[in-house]
Amino acid sequence: MNFDLSGFGPALAAGTLMTVQLALSALCVGLVLGLLGAFAKTSPYKPLQWLGGTYSTLVRGVPELLWVLLIYFGTVGIMRSLAELLGVESLELSPFAAGVIALGLCFGAYATEVFRGAILAIPKGHREAGQALGLSKGRILWRLVMPQMWRIALPGLGNLFMILMKDTALVSVIGLNELMRRSQIAVTASKEPFTFYMVAAFIYLGLTVIAMIGLHFLEKRASRGFKRSAA
Repeated sequence: MNFDLSGFGPALAAGTLMTVQLALSALCVGLVLGLLGAFAKTSPYKPLQWLGGTYSTLVRGVPELLWVLLIYFGTVGIMRSLAELLGVESLELSPFAAGVIALGLCFGAYATEVFRGAILAIPKGHREAGQALGLSKGRILWRLVMPQMWRIALPGLGNLFMILMKDTALVSVIGLNELMRRSQIAVTASKEPFTFYMVAAFIYLGLTVIAMIGLHFLEKRASRGFKRSAA
């Protein structure tokens, strides 16, 4: 196997950076949507339960690639109408923005179930203890529920993020110059598919290892107080 990158090393590095930016941006969007979905599904109000359940079921039932295509191409008419309303010549959703929305939407749907399970795993007695101390609902949420929910949900969220990192390759179909797209361009120019796809595979593997190390330290930090109290 020839690992001569034929001058495409900087392009692959730029694609890797774009992949990381896309994954982190989608993660931020997905965490917000996941929290909102989980709070909706665990809400005592039926309309909110229905809304959260519909979101998680609908999004998880459609492949991620289809969401990327639907959001990118489906917003053409909406953006054209918005451009006319604002009086500008053209307005379109960039491939990066479409990828962030699509991947964030999908991550949030799965994160909804992770957060929901974490919320249900917190003993009700903890909330009752907070009420007995005179804490408001907001303080109970932020000081009692959220820290415990984060600790319980972190392993599941870490697995979802590693899947998200690899799903960024799907955005190459709409022209975003992330790692997979750069690799395809290099393959077309050099006629060496095995070399460049193998390099891309090692880069994805390296990103996954880095994410696993970061997750390990986050889990260790989130469990410090819990381990001391358990001891």
